Amino acid sequence: MSDTLLETILALAAPRTDAAEVYYVSSQDTPIDFENNRLKSLQTKALQGVALRVICNGRLGFASSTDLTRLEDLVDAAVQTAEIGSPAEFEFAADFHSSDNGNGSDYTPPTTPELVAIGEELIQQVHGYNADVLVEAGFRVRSGIEKIATNQNVYAERSSRTVSASLSGNLVRGEDFLQPYSYDVGRDRTPDFDRILQDLLQKYRWAEQNAAISSGSYPVLFTPQAVARTFRSLFSTALSGQAVLQKTSLLADKLGETLFDDRFSLFEDPSQGISACTFDDEGTPTSRKTYIDRGKITGFYWDRRWAARAGQASTGNGFRGGLSRPAPSTVNLCISPGSTSTADLIANMEEGVIVDQVLGAGQSNQLAGEFSVNLDLGYKVEKGKIVGRLKNTMVAGSIFEAFQQLVDLGDQPEWVGGSSYVPSLLFGKLGVASRN
Repeated sequence: MSDTLLETILALAAPRTDAAEVYYVSSQDTPIDFENNRLKSLQTKALQGVALRVICNGRLGFASSTDLTRLEDLVDAAVQTAEIGSPAEFEFAADFHSSDNGNGSDYTPPTTPELVAIGEELIQQVHGYNADVLVEAGFRVRSGIEKIATNQNVYAERSSRTVSASLSGNLVRGEDFLQPYSYDVGRDRTPDFDRILQDLLQKYRWAEQNAAISSGSYPVLFTPQAVARTFRSLFSTALSGQAVLQKTSLLADKLGETLFDDRFSLFEDPSQGISACTFDDEGTPTSRKTYIDRGKITGFYWDRRWAARAGQASTGNGFRGGLSRPAPSTVNLCISPGSTSTADLIANMEEGVIVDQVLGAGQSNQLAGEFSVNLDLGYKVEKGKIVGRLKNTMVAGSIFEAFQQLVDLGDQPEWVGGSSYVPSLLFGKLGVASRN
């Protein structure tokens, strides 16, 4: 049915446009939420819609709709917006065919009753540690299909099935609120519920005692979760071709320069992870790309529009949020690991800080590569041992400062949110501000 839909839209647009591109998305999402130890909600949400870009008389037009019964109106709207649209500086994709239907997986996600039972069991297990914890658990079962076609011989489709699980709990001790969380998300696999539970309980155990630290400069270890939350957006912004062309990227004129520690490599591999895909939302093939190779800046990422403006080729990084226009974005960002376990990284710290959960990542001047994060959950290390939780503490610096003082990288990268594959990172000296 959706194939016929795409063909019909292209046929309706053909006599009125110079070129047309139609993007179709269909998804079904079932969230199951527990709040304060009780089942709060479960429901299924469905979305189906199309987005149409056209080129008319050298100008771009765009329209989108979730009403698939009024296709002529969709085409009318796209053509009308082209009258006042921006000049078309690029061409839509051509001569590309791809079919990625979940690699033929026969995976069947857990049923809603099964996930409800798992949620109840997880709550019971957390209460086995401390019955005062107000537990929240969430599950998402999502299936989706995306298709794109142009009138220049492009037809590509992909589908995916993902299941995510999160577990957190609020423990109130006087005026102290402690809320660690853990999660996992799998594509064509069930999340590791036991790992989520054990991870959460370990965080509670490390935070049983409060610790204090004086303001100053210390070694700071970022867990994979904190690495992704703190540094992903900084590097995504700096490596965007759009930011480079607009001269807002701190790396705009640094191609070929070595700016970071030679053990630091940053790359994107669209064949891996939750969001793995063989083409972007413009019908351009994706590929593995190295952006920073052993400290040297080696490339940027582009969608079709900004690539054309810069005289570059698209790198297959044009992605959409829902039915919006494409914009430059990455599938995932990966950091090459080191050879030291996180436990050994901690054991080698005389006095320092572990950053795990952060608040306010990105509140500093991101365009200058600066970061400033408040510890939502962090720990004090003394003589290689975690001695307790740090409160009212902030860690700040810049990516240049941090990665020029890189002590080591952990040997076990982790997927964080399906969009980052990163290890723990230990920096020799960063600014720590504490209000005791």
